[in-house]
Amino acid sequence: MAKDASFDIFSTVDMQEVDNAVNQANKEIGQRYDFKNSKSTIEMEGGNLKVLADDDYKLRSVIEILKAKLVGRKVPVKNLVFEKAEPASGGMLRQIIKIQNGIETEKAKAIVKDIKALNLKVQAAITGDQVRVSGKSRDDLQRVIQALKAKDYGIELQFGNYR
Repeated sequence: MAKDASFDIFSTVDMQEVDNAVNQANKEIGQRYDFKNSKSTIEMEGGNLKVLADDDYKLRSVIEILKAKLVGRKVPVKNLVFEKAEPASGGMLRQIIKIQNGIETEKAKAIVKDIKALNLKVQAAITGDQVRVSGKSRDDLQRVIQALKAKDYGIELQFGNYR
């Protein structure tokens, strides 16, 4: 009798790589000529990033530098949730960037619904902040992975524990 095969769908961000990217971005900001005499910085606070900049142009430039460093360290930029920029003390602008770790319940339900819509002989179950998909046929599981990669859920989906 064939044993069920399964895999997990999850979305994680390596916070050490985020920290390294923040340090690299701050170093580049300190060295760039267009940021001379600027107080622009990026700080990590818990699971969020706080970007401070002198004006809107510099805020957008700092965010672009940060994104480039994150992509270079293979951190999924899709998992960043940008809040509205707000005025800070000293005439500066502050923007909070939340880092989304794990799959939210609403997105997990949408993933399960899309898997069921494929009409394959697989079962999907939400376990915490990830989704487990199991079925008898490995080919069906491969089809599920391909279908999910084609859709956009607003976060970077990762597939693992394939057995």
